[in-house]
Amino acid sequence: MSHYQIEVGVAHHQFYVWDPSVRARAPDQFTDDDVRRMVKVADNVVVVQPIRNGTVPVDVSLHRSDPGFDEADCDHVVECSVHLPGGKLQVHECTGDAVLDVDVVAGAYVVRVLFHSLAGAATDGSRGDDRYSIQLWPGARRRLSVVLQWQSGGDGQGDSGTSH
Repeated sequence: MSHYQIEVGVAHHQFYVWDPSVRARAPDQFTDDDVRRMVKVADNVVVVQPIRNGTVPVDVSLHRSDPGFDEADCDHVVECSVHLPGGKLQVHECTGDAVLDVDVVAGAYVVRVLFHSLAGAATDGSRGDDRYSIQLWPGARRRLSVVLQWQSGGDGQGDSGTSH
């Protein structure tokens, strides 16, 4: 397993996981469902949508197989996949640069994005204990699915509940 702890500058409530060798282009159109899912997938790119703008901590871990996760530690969980044909994994800020750039075995990866401690985050980015984890492991492509859905209370507070 490889593990990276990084700080990501979030603008427009997004940052990207992609392979820069394919000149991935982040989508610029979002539906209400995309916003509710907090993750959007396009060709060779996963858009992660944190609850606030500003600098947020992100843990990225590469595994040989599904590492599992503790649902009690999460407010929101999404699974999808990304194809990394050039053998590069990059975490890239929306309006900035890459904050992580590592070599990986080229191919398809399952991606699990875990959102933690969302309830206390201020939407203006001024404060928050929110943090984000991204787990990747080799695997067949899969459709985006929300494993655990967070429900925002509209005032920066929220409660979690599983999606059905």
